[in-house]
Amino acid sequence: MDTGLKGRRALVCAASKGLGRACAMALAREGVAVTITARDAQALERTAGEIRAATGGTVTIAPGDITTEAGRAAALAACPDPDILVNNAGGPPPGDFRTWDRDTWIRAVDANMLTPIFLIRAVIDGMCARRFGRIVNITSAAVKSPIPVLGLSNGARAGLTGFVAGLARQVARHNVTINGLLPGPFLTDRLRSNAAAAASAAGRSLEDVLAERAQENPTQRIGDPAEFGEACVFLCSAHAGFIVGQNLLLDGGAFNATMG
Repeated sequence: MDTGLKGRRALVCAASKGLGRACAMALAREGVAVTITARDAQALERTAGEIRAATGGTVTIAPGDITTEAGRAAALAACPDPDILVNNAGGPPPGDFRTWDRDTWIRAVDANMLTPIFLIRAVIDGMCARRFGRIVNITSAAVKSPIPVLGLSNGARAGLTGFVAGLARQVARHNVTINGLLPGPFLTDRLRSNAAAAASAAGRSLEDVLAERAQENPTQRIGDPAEFGEACVFLCSAHAGFIVGQNLLLDGGAFNATMG
């Protein structure tokens, strides 16, 4: 299928690894000129080289912390008029809400709610004027099925989802869509590190813990980040203009419900 994306420009946040990298790779394969952000400049340059080698595409890097004003300014300077914005940032730590002070909450809200909103604000009017825009917010399956120890993430990401639900309906008439991608278990560095910690605490091997987690999923496996990237491409495609304000759950069926 021709996605209609060749020649478009995309800003993909937190894209040196994991799901952000998968989205950038998949978009580059469709002929999109991609700008990627991350805090680690060396890792970012490494990823940019890998995407160029795999796709022959144009990849620009914008090192910096996207959750800060300076980081956002650097990203927007590198890609001032994106047709596509993929919002992504690392999730806040787990824990017990009784131990979280105001500063902890503010950091979570800054990273996982306000940063995407500020980036949307910076690009949305240009998208509307050009009559094409695709914004994809990478949030979490916890938006639909909250995880008790991830209260910071549950709260901040649900706030973003609620805000976007209203805005998406306001800009859809300009062929600008805003949707969410909600990942469940994907084989990323974050999942591996969490599994390694669980394995160490239980005196088990990492392989055993990963195998157990795979068996818990209806698909009997953990997701491949490349699958996530392809879902992102579809939401960004010229054919997805009638998908507005939706939250697509990619979790292998782990969330058990008749209707999402």
